[in-house]
Amino acid sequence: MPSVKRKADVRLETPSKKPKVSVPSRSNVSILSAEEPSFPRGGASILTPLEHKQISLRAKEDALFEQNTGKSADMFDSEDGESGKDLSYKGDATFKARRKSTKSDRGGKISKLDHDTIIKVEGLSYKRLVPGSLVLGQVCRINRSDIALALPNNLTGYIPITAISDRVTEDVEALAADDASIDGLDSDSRTQDYDLNTIVSVGQYLRAYVSSTNVSTSVGAKGKKHIELSINPKQANSGLSKSALVVSSMVQATVTSVEDHGVVMSLGLEDTNIRGFMGSKEIGNTRQYSELKEGAVYLCLITGLSSNGKVVKLSANSERIGSIKKGNFLTDAPTVDSFLPGTAVELLVSAVTSSGILGKVMGVLDVTADVIQSGAAASSKPMDKKYPLGSKVKARILCTFPTSGEKKLGVSMLDHVLALSVPCLKEVSAHLHPIDTLPISSIVEQARVVRVEPGLGVFVDLGVKGFRGFAHISHLSDKKVETLFESSGPYKTGSIHRARIIGYNPMDGLFLVSFEQRVLDLPFLRLEDVGVGQVVKGTVEKLVVNAGGVGGVIICITEGISGLVPEMHLADVHLQHPEKKFKEGLSVTGRVLSIDLERRRMRLTLKKTLVNSDVPVWKSYEKLAVGMEAPGTLVNLSSAGAVVQFYGQVRGFLPVAQMSDSFIKDPTQHFRLGQVVNVNITSVSALEKRMIVSCRDPSDTEMSKWKTLGEIVPGATVEGLVTEKTADEILVEIASSGRKAHLLLEHLSDGSAAKCLQIAKRIRVGQKIKDLLVLDKDEAKHFVRLTSKPSLIQANQDGNLPSGMEHLTIGATIPGFVKNIISTGIFVQFLGGLTGFLPASHLSSDTSKIADFGMRVHQSTSARVFSIDSIQGRFTLSQKVIVESYGPSSGLDAYDRALTNPVDGTSTSIDDFTLGKLTKAKIISIKETQMNVQLADRVQGRIDVSQAFDSWDDIKDRKHPLKSFNAKQVVPVRILGVHDSRNHRFLPITHSNKAPVFELSAKPMDQTETELDVLTIDKIGVDSSWLVFVNNVGDDCLWVNLSPNVRGRIRAMDVSEDVSLLADLAKNFPIGSALRARVLHVDPANNRLDLSARSGTSSTPTTIKDLTEGMVLPGRVTKITQRYVMVQLSEHISGSLNLIDMADDYDAANTTSFQKNQTIRVCILNLDIPNKRLTLSARPSKVLSSSLNVKDPEIRSISQLKINEIVRGFVKSVADNGLFVSLASHITAYVRITDLSDSFIKDWKSTFEIDQIVTGKIIAVDSLLNHVQMSLKQSVLDKDYQAPATYADMHVGRIVTGKIRKVEDFGVFILVDGSSNVSGLCHRSEMADEKIADVRKLFDEGDAVKAKVLKVEPEKRRISFGLKASYFTAETSGSELDEGESAGIDGVERCSVTHNDFQREDLGNLSAGSDDLKDVRSIGSSGDGEIEQGIDAESHPVIGDSVQGLKTNGFDWSGGLVLSSKANVGSDTDGGVQPTKKKRKRAGITVDKTGDLDTNGPQSVADFERLLMGQPNSSYLWLSYMAFQLQLNEVLKARDIAERAIRTINQSIDTESEILNVWVAYLNLENTYGNDGTLEEIFRRACEHNDPEEMHSRLASIYIQSGNHEKANDLLHTMTKKFSQDPKIWLNYATFLFDIKAAPANARDLLPRAMQSLPKHHHLDLTSKFAQLEFRSANGDSERGRTIFEGLISTFPKRLDVWNVFLDLEINAGDKDQARRLFERVTACKLKAKKAKFFFKRWLEFEEKNGDAQRCEMVTARASEYVRQRSFEKI
Repeated sequence: MPSVKRKADVRLETPSKKPKVSVPSRSNVSILSAEEPSFPRGGASILTPLEHKQISLRAKEDALFEQNTGKSADMFDSEDGESGKDLSYKGDATFKARRKSTKSDRGGKISKLDHDTIIKVEGLSYKRLVPGSLVLGQVCRINRSDIALALPNNLTGYIPITAISDRVTEDVEALAADDASIDGLDSDSRTQDYDLNTIVSVGQYLRAYVSSTNVSTSVGAKGKKHIELSINPKQANSGLSKSALVVSSMVQATVTSVEDHGVVMSLGLEDTNIRGFMGSKEIGNTRQYSELKEGAVYLCLITGLSSNGKVVKLSANSERIGSIKKGNFLTDAPTVDSFLPGTAVELLVSAVTSSGILGKVMGVLDVTADVIQSGAAASSKPMDKKYPLGSKVKARILCTFPTSGEKKLGVSMLDHVLALSVPCLKEVSAHLHPIDTLPISSIVEQARVVRVEPGLGVFVDLGVKGFRGFAHISHLSDKKVETLFESSGPYKTGSIHRARIIGYNPMDGLFLVSFEQRVLDLPFLRLEDVGVGQVVKGTVEKLVVNAGGVGGVIICITEGISGLVPEMHLADVHLQHPEKKFKEGLSVTGRVLSIDLERRRMRLTLKKTLVNSDVPVWKSYEKLAVGMEAPGTLVNLSSAGAVVQFYGQVRGFLPVAQMSDSFIKDPTQHFRLGQVVNVNITSVSALEKRMIVSCRDPSDTEMSKWKTLGEIVPGATVEGLVTEKTADEILVEIASSGRKAHLLLEHLSDGSAAKCLQIAKRIRVGQKIKDLLVLDKDEAKHFVRLTSKPSLIQANQDGNLPSGMEHLTIGATIPGFVKNIISTGIFVQFLGGLTGFLPASHLSSDTSKIADFGMRVHQSTSARVFSIDSIQGRFTLSQKVIVESYGPSSGLDAYDRALTNPVDGTSTSIDDFTLGKLTKAKIISIKETQMNVQLADRVQGRIDVSQAFDSWDDIKDRKHPLKSFNAKQVVPVRILGVHDSRNHRFLPITHSNKAPVFELSAKPMDQTETELDVLTIDKIGVDSSWLVFVNNVGDDCLWVNLSPNVRGRIRAMDVSEDVSLLADLAKNFPIGSALRARVLHVDPANNRLDLSARSGTSSTPTTIKDLTEGMVLPGRVTKITQRYVMVQLSEHISGSLNLIDMADDYDAANTTSFQKNQTIRVCILNLDIPNKRLTLSARPSKVLSSSLNVKDPEIRSISQLKINEIVRGFVKSVADNGLFVSLASHITAYVRITDLSDSFIKDWKSTFEIDQIVTGKIIAVDSLLNHVQMSLKQSVLDKDYQAPATYADMHVGRIVTGKIRKVEDFGVFILVDGSSNVSGLCHRSEMADEKIADVRKLFDEGDAVKAKVLKVEPEKRRISFGLKASYFTAETSGSELDEGESAGIDGVERCSVTHNDFQREDLGNLSAGSDDLKDVRSIGSSGDGEIEQGIDAESHPVIGDSVQGLKTNGFDWSGGLVLSSKANVGSDTDGGVQPTKKKRKRAGITVDKTGDLDTNGPQSVADFERLLMGQPNSSYLWLSYMAFQLQLNEVLKARDIAERAIRTINQSIDTESEILNVWVAYLNLENTYGNDGTLEEIFRRACEHNDPEEMHSRLASIYIQSGNHEKANDLLHTMTKKFSQDPKIWLNYATFLFDIKAAPANARDLLPRAMQSLPKHHHLDLTSKFAQLEFRSANGDSERGRTIFEGLISTFPKRLDVWNVFLDLEINAGDKDQARRLFERVTACKLKAKKAKFFFKRWLEFEEKNGDAQRCEMVTARASEYVRQRSFEKI
């Protein structure tokens, strides 16, 4: 329908006349619909009765207004604003009219705009949502790779995983990079490892930036609208500046760092120095603080700003943000940019219409709330009553309208949006979601229309209080509905309809419903509505074709819901040509196999066997039981069985034995994949999700057999029918149950194997066998084993055949059979699988030496129970005689039991020593923990130290209690039992062996006739006190004995209150020493006893709640790092001891002073009970005495710090923007880079390191944000500070000290000590009184020197120094030196000699391969990181003397260039023969055409520009120009000059080296002044314009020169992959690893890799050079190199160059004998005369230099012999 454009003119001529109205029909105001209003048919008025009434009321008011004022009312026009959708008014004219009306209204009342005034209410719709819009949304769904965000007015946007935050993007890219290395990984799995639920949560409100909107169309389908959003703060806070950050406004932030007390957040602003901070208590209840993850995004309320505005205090607590009644709304803003979606405001209602509400914020900003966001749709109260004109209401900004002419915002006044909460059913539960009450797809039988929006739709009451539904006009009927009327028509107000829920929008709080009959009739609306196992009907949508043909069919079951039918599920049989059967549009019936909601996938089956099955589907293990039967599909076949797939995730395993009643060898011969089989469950475990199924017929008889298996128990006697005989066993069928069982032939008799075989021969199939004993059964395998051994059957009848550990008794003889035989013994089995071990040592002596101990498997045997271990479930047997008692039946003869020389004089037999007997013993020896005694001859005993004293007072020497006893002393004792030396306990007398050792007690209190009470652990109570004795000393505890049977543990912390004694437990508490201890914990089940030797008031706390701040406790050091020490206070409590809290003097704080397991005293500083964290202090002033001298006082809170206070601290972190210094465990100070030093430090990071002690002054304290700022400048700390010397302080004649910064052929550059980077040049002519031939041999970089100032040019910042000894006389040496400087000898003090990693002479002496090795110098040549490579000093002009040594701070652009003041300025040649001095002089005169330049060279920008006009291709001029700008600290200008040079120099072969020089200089510039990003970009461009291999080599050289060896290593490693065909790359890398990295092993690993990459003709040469590195490098192995060369000359004996190189290396190595042997071997080869002459001559020269006359004669004789033999061969 065409657009409707109408004007409304409301005029009133006179008050008495009826107003003449010409008003168009009221447009159906809509912010949601894109449909245009239609004209009603017929000739009647197009105005509704309500519109007629509104026009009449407006006419009356205009008439009254004209009567009162004498003026006519202002007229305004209203036009259709947007394609006839909604009508708007001219905002400016309207508000001008209102202002005029206000002025004329003396009563001060605001004139009300009439409802008939056609107002344009801006609302959010898809058309108004343009890229760049900002909108508030709520997270409604979190998917694998994106987030669904519910937007106002039933819109939904999607946030890709890469548009959340920078940190999330980095993590995802890292995961993708890792996954890229794994073959076969699909795209979906690349991000599945990243859980977006840790970043955002459902129901969270976020501000989103609209990235794009598009409509995706497909053939035959309606276009689908897609909105792509971004919640990255960089986009979500677009337009936000520092001035717009005000309190109570909302800002989006992402977590960048999680700290102990809060999180640091990024706001994404252009000013990266502005950061947010949110305390740990401001996170809210949506997520625990411990669960916060970097990259998480929050919409936060600004609660405060720091004094400088750099730190914004934030809160994400929805309860606090939503409490706008408490003032959390924006009341003042310096700019309109502060009004962004999410911010709460207070608006003044200026107009109320049926379409919504208009208002103003702060009187300047227009806002609108549409019919939904104003609450009109959900409220029965009229809007003009709820929001009267002129009233102030709270609202929250929803969106922006970038396309509107004036800035206008959309707002919402809905309660849940104001509170930023999820709408819930208030009357039911605060947490019950509306969807839980009225799910999507549900049908509402009676939906009552409560509001009609003509042209838009209707709002309905669904019976859910507080929530309404909305049916769009397009969803009212299957037929098109032209228009709607409130009082007439089928959809009038109050009409009842049948509706279906099709959606829900949490932002609007509205259900979306449809009245369409076709929607009501649909079986499914969503994939969630489809059930697994459900039978569905659909049509073939398309065929899926893969490499093997048709791989499946896509079936559409309803609009928008499709599923895949895999190829194996197309039919019950395999289809050869599926495409012939399944045509597009074909109707089919299938059953749902599985649904994956996360991936939105559905699998179907078209197999008739499954579709038509009436058996309940198996889709959950929990509902399955043994015996159930159902069809399944074979999805995997193996030799062991098959996997059967059912529905959902339910699968079962079909063993091959259960596939058929007949034997199946290979399942693949009888079954195929995709085949449907009927199976029944034999076992199922819902917990483990495992199931075993069977294809065998589960008849009633068989089922009863399975059930009766449970009735068969080991030990039962049964009767069996023989069904089958084999060579090893007999199969019988148990008569009572029909269950099959196995009877081994060896179990037919107790006799020999032959006898068993004879019995088996007499047994026939069908014969019944009685009195069979059930040995054991395996229910999992349905296996029953029987026996017919008479010994077992009889023992079972007598009750002597055990079936469990509880039936065993020590000493009992039990029959069994041999289960297995090993070299160390025999395993004997009894009933129910009970098995004991019979060791070889317990077999009879006559069988121990026979093979297999004379036994066979399954042979009957019997043995006695020797020992039982109930805890381990083990027992041992013995066939030797076991003495059960000392009575006559023990087997001991009378002679063995008789006593000789009893100590008590009364005992006559060993049988007299019974339990509790009082007797006497003689001490034989005394140990630390026991006394060995003798009761009689050959009868020994022991007295434990715990059984020697009654009380603490009886012990005289508590470290050595038994010293009070003497050897041969006779003491009264009482027998406690027999000592068990293996288990360190005593046993009852009846369990003693043949030669017992009696356990005795010498306690006086035990020497009575009272009943003996033996102490056991179950008799010990908590808090009881005991006398204990140290039995063993552990690392962190003492093991003590309360009695011989009871042992306990005392932790080191609980040994003593004197911490000094705990340092050496073994020394202070030796074994045997006595202690008084108190029981802390008793665990009889685990035989555990914990004690404490400290007093009850000072015991170690057991829980963190027992601690208080300030408490002093002993602790044990458990972990030591460089930064902190972990101290354990109790078994479950540990705390950290930081460097800052280790000492009162930070100089003494050192973690290495502690030792592991050391005991120290600590004081509790901070106690965080919720997080169970402790901060401890070991300061002597805290743990010993507060009166001790404290050099570095403890800082408890930030309020202690005062500005200008000088404090010390430890460097906590070295960041890019400065230092962070720890002043206390919870207080960190920030030091800016500008506050680090008074002088410029080029590499300031290398000056500081973590845990370094620094002294600074507090310059700022912010208690609100817990921020402290300090300065380390000496000028700030020292009142008497003297500023470093500058160029202005230098004067001629001053003597200074300094260090050599750079060594050149023409002189050295000296950096003055204690200066502000003051440096100058000492020319070679001023170095010494004599002429110097080579400067580099005299000085090295870093040498300390004393120099005299000869010339000063402050304006040019140039100084000339002299080092001649004649300059330093006795008079000047004392008077001219600055304070603190010392004079050297002869003016030069050589303090250090630095090692140049790549010395030129290291490579120059090799006669073979030297050309290749020269390239190594490009990596490691000397220099300060400048651009000396590839520049020939003779090929470039030099502009006067002043260009010499042109320097910047720490950056030398002349680098390795040899500068000459006589160079030809006008020469553009690239090199050649150097002209004579005379010619050079004339050339210098003729070239001097500038006239304006001073003889000292260019001194200004204009000078350089003039020179470059004449020589645009001179790289040297460009580099000098760049150096000039850097001298002025103009780094950006230097970059611009480099870019100009690249663009200006002509691209030709002649200028190739010039361009290369500029690129190398550019790389040096970025390496020194840039960052990794800028350097990488320049390097990329350089590789595009130059030879990539050359640029890689140059960058590697730059890295090495600047000391960045790790980057150099990575780059060289990359080069071996990119340029693997160049042997120089491999050699350079190996040289770097040998000499720079000192990693010869890694270098040697390169050779095999190089051999694989390089052509074969390079192998020999490269191997030779690797061998040379072994000789040349200080980290090489000459023997390894010698071995390599030996292999080469043996393989290539005719390669004389290899011999020659080998000789050079041996001669240089100084091994004369090795060299001689090589000469002998090479001259013994068949050589040509010329070559032989060469080697003999060289040998002779070697002997003349290193040998004697005799050796020279020997060489001459060998040469003569060689000549003679050659002559003879020719003859």
